[in-house]
Amino acid sequence: MVWHELAPIAPAYMEIANSPWLWLSTVPVVLAVLLQATLFLRRAWNDGREMGLSEEKLKTGFKTGLISAIGPSVAVLAGMLALIATVGGPVAWMRLTVIGSVAFELPAAELGVSQFGYSLGDEGITETAYATAVWSMTLGGTGWLLVSAFGTRHMETFRTKISNGNEKLLPVISAAAMLGAFAYFLSGEVTAGTPETGSVAVGGLAMLALLHLADSRDIQWIREWSLGIAMFVGLLAGVAVQVTVGGWW
Repeated sequence: MVWHELAPIAPAYMEIANSPWLWLSTVPVVLAVLLQATLFLRRAWNDGREMGLSEEKLKTGFKTGLISAIGPSVAVLAGMLALIATVGGPVAWMRLTVIGSVAFELPAAELGVSQFGYSLGDEGITETAYATAVWSMTLGGTGWLLVSAFGTRHMETFRTKISNGNEKLLPVISAAAMLGAFAYFLSGEVTAGTPETGSVAVGGLAMLALLHLADSRDIQWIREWSLGIAMFVGLLAGVAVQVTVGGWW
């Protein structure tokens, strides 16, 4: 009797959110993403050979990309646990397979159910409110997919026009674009609070130290693991700041 009183009661809509039919409906989407990743990997490998890259360099690039993906994957996995508790396993699996942004998915789902006066996790959420949340997540993420589908082929032409035909500027423009993208994502974290600021600062310093060590001693494996190690060190630093001093702002 005490157990029934203490045990949390799952909202009624979660029966639909975790239904077998919904699991089956997400499988084609996930398979399409896996097929796409396989085709991209195969194309990149073949193009690398055509460009004259050696097998050693191709394997090094593959390992570097694989290792660098570990950090972001852990963050997505942690976010998926939160998303599973609110919209169910199938939708969380499908959405984070396609987009991978918990920072978008959770607010989109909250926006959907809020139109009916609910908040995620409420016991009284109806099936209609849940369906609206799923549609909000799906339709809200189509913009990124459409830009990727119809705009990617024009990116190289656009980059060439910016460089005005100067091939020496192309690596500079590409590096500047990457730095701008990282700076955009980090700017919100730096101002989010003390733990976030500490995490970014320590992670950045760790990355610089690892790259300096790799270049000065010509250690290839450090170059490959540098991003993953720096992200992990930054994560530990953020947790340490949160536990010891908390947030100052």
